[in-house]
Amino acid sequence: MFPLPRFAWLSQVFNVVRYTCLYLGALALTLWGPTLVLADGMVPDTSVVIVNEADGEASVSVTNTDTKLALLHVTLEDIPEDPAPLLFVTPPLTRVEPSKSQLIRFILQSPTPLTTQRLKRVIFEGMPQGRAAGQAGHARVGVTVRQNLPVILHPKGLEPNRTPWTGLTWSLKNQQLSVHNPTPYVVRLAQELKLLPGNGSALLPRTYVLPGETLSVAASQAQASTVQLQPATVYGFAVDPYQAPITL
Repeated sequence: MFPLPRFAWLSQVFNVVRYTCLYLGALALTLWGPTLVLADGMVPDTSVVIVNEADGEASVSVTNTDTKLALLHVTLEDIPEDPAPLLFVTPPLTRVEPSKSQLIRFILQSPTPLTTQRLKRVIFEGMPQGRAAGQAGHARVGVTVRQNLPVILHPKGLEPNRTPWTGLTWSLKNQQLSVHNPTPYVVRLAQELKLLPGNGSALLPRTYVLPGETLSVAASQAQASTVQLQPATVYGFAVDPYQAPITL
């Protein structure tokens, strides 16, 4: 065989690196869904907003990392399973200078005391303002960057739990895998599950299980004694896989 020309060899190395990076990026998005995105624009100082009922509110500092003035638009979103309006933000719209920060307040407005953690989402969106003098009179396509973060409302008097996934209970019947969350905590985990022993698998419909909730999904095998899950901390960081017993 003849040696590859230098250019062809470098091209192959570049392609390997490029596709490896694309694969790893796609894997991260698959595991954790819409979370903090590392990009220029409005960047919050946290990966999750925790509002403690005992305090009544929480604050997040959002920095404009772009080189131009931008409008910061903050929007709260309810999850489909919990549409109750329990929060409001202030200010919802504000101008932020380049490299400057804006403090956003999340104020709890629950009509009754919280008995379990509640889950919401918040979107921080930066909208660039102004244009260079040379661009005046020319059409321009604007690009906005969104940061979509979870918001957890934590009841007064409830102790923090660093491993809430250990409280989940699992059962397998008629090739249906069910998970129940009897705890007052929101549990975050990857959708992909492994059934042991064997090579069985199951796929959750989303990356969280709410307090008191039961989810049932199809399993690829009818028998298993253990389910292996990939849990995440309250801040969305992956920890070691966890194996839980299955009740037949």
